[in-house]
Amino acid sequence: MPKLSAVCVAVLVLLGAPAVHAQEAAKSAQAAPSLEARLDALVGASYKPNEPGATVIVVKDGKTLLRKAYGIADTQGMKPMEAGMVLRLGSITKQFTAVGILMLAEEGKLALTDDITRFFPDYPAKGRKITVEHLLTHTSGIASYTSRTDYPLTMGRDVTPAQMIDSFKNDPLDFEPGTAYRYNNSGYFLLGAIIEKVSGMPYAKFVEQRIFVPLGMKDTAYEGYERSKTAHAAGHTQGAQGYEHSTPLSMSQPYAAGSLVSSVDDLARWDAAVSQGKLLKPASWKRAFTPYTLADGKPTGYGYGWQVGSLQGVPVVSHGGGINGFSTYALRLPEQKVFVAVLSNADGGVANPGVVASKAAALAMGKPFREFREIALDAATLDRYVGVYEVEKGVTRSFRREGEVLVMQRSGRSPMRLKAFSPNGFYLPDGYDWFEFVLDDKGRAASVNQYFDGKELKQPRIGDAPAERTAVKIANEAYDKRVGRYQLAPGFILELSREGDRYYAQATGQGKLEIFAASDTVFFARAVDAEVRFDGSDSSQLVLHQNGQQIKAPRL
Repeated sequence: MPKLSAVCVAVLVLLGAPAVHAQEAAKSAQAAPSLEARLDALVGASYKPNEPGATVIVVKDGKTLLRKAYGIADTQGMKPMEAGMVLRLGSITKQFTAVGILMLAEEGKLALTDDITRFFPDYPAKGRKITVEHLLTHTSGIASYTSRTDYPLTMGRDVTPAQMIDSFKNDPLDFEPGTAYRYNNSGYFLLGAIIEKVSGMPYAKFVEQRIFVPLGMKDTAYEGYERSKTAHAAGHTQGAQGYEHSTPLSMSQPYAAGSLVSSVDDLARWDAAVSQGKLLKPASWKRAFTPYTLADGKPTGYGYGWQVGSLQGVPVVSHGGGINGFSTYALRLPEQKVFVAVLSNADGGVANPGVVASKAAALAMGKPFREFREIALDAATLDRYVGVYEVEKGVTRSFRREGEVLVMQRSGRSPMRLKAFSPNGFYLPDGYDWFEFVLDDKGRAASVNQYFDGKELKQPRIGDAPAERTAVKIANEAYDKRVGRYQLAPGFILELSREGDRYYAQATGQGKLEIFAASDTVFFARAVDAEVRFDGSDSSQLVLHQNGQQIKAPRL
């Protein structure tokens, strides 16, 4: 065999190098999980295989990156969830109602500036002009019928649109129309009635014939008016003994504010139609995705049936839904051409679909959220951060310690437990915001920085945390005498339960609420202003104190 020259050897080495690098690159590619696998792992971590779960779809540039089901479709029989199943949408319904109104506006059958008395001549507006646009943007000031304390007592009753409107039309306005934003189901109920009056069609038939049929959305319908036989997932509520079927709800009540059912496949078809500008003219779509501006010039962050904001620094339009047995979320990133829908068949206890959808969308566009690993901090360290911090004028954020946990509460909102990831850093376990405290030269927190959506908000400490109602330790046996079901009203039950050393109360159709003992006879909640009282050792009835009301509830 002839001896190779040094030049030949060099050439062979050079020619062989790309092959070696290619092999190494191939091995590296094989080692790195695909985007689909990463999305699956992210979403899958949020749902347990033996509990209610979700159907999920992630689409980018018209291509499906992930379409999968997680968890159980029905805990009675433990039937697995299937990706194509139909679930209640809840308030995602509102975007379809809004598009229906815009279609009628383009046809000249109504104007967004129309006063609602054009459609309801006897509506007691009391001289105030409430427009169709006010209804679309939650700026009408009309009280939301679902916020009434007695709403759970009647939600299983069938009503006509006129009957429901009569039930809330005489309630005082919450504010002058156009001066504030307050999420409102009454407004969208009225929009459904307007669609019926203007089109001459029932709301269910209008959205079917004008939206769902033209777009090939065969599994989308007003519940009770389905056109396909696709299987439905059962809705669940977390009870004292685990998940159970949700409280019955007459779908005549959510109506145009939340009555639709659909699948993630149909929602992807809907998003494709929206992205392509179907059904409406460009000007109408632009208005739908433009935040409404209040009388004082401040934007609300809500258009027509969609919330408008940003996700990891890029524009996003989105909406969530919560309804008996189900919680949902769908979002689209217009510039990145990403769409995500998460439909869950539980109304509490499982992962927040908005958080799951947002994390999936961020990963799909290549800007994943920061991941945290929890660490333990001692009480002395946590006490450094206890105090009140100013978010903005008139808005504060309080931090207090509960045992070995730091609890945060923004003014007007429910408290949330935080987890530590560093000696001065904390994150929301069911969210993507995090906080880092800045200490003064005495080692006490002088301010806290909030990080969200790629932004930093500095909040100075302005005082001590307000005194917290003190819980006392009682014997679990003393509480166990109170455990049971109490009837607040026919069909409306308050159930007391215990899990280890923690006590809970759960009202019909609502999630579990932790309560604390003030004594053997008085128990209070921290998440809401509510208290349960017993008369001495008598457990034959309780008295619920909430919102200035006292409701006696006999034990069942």
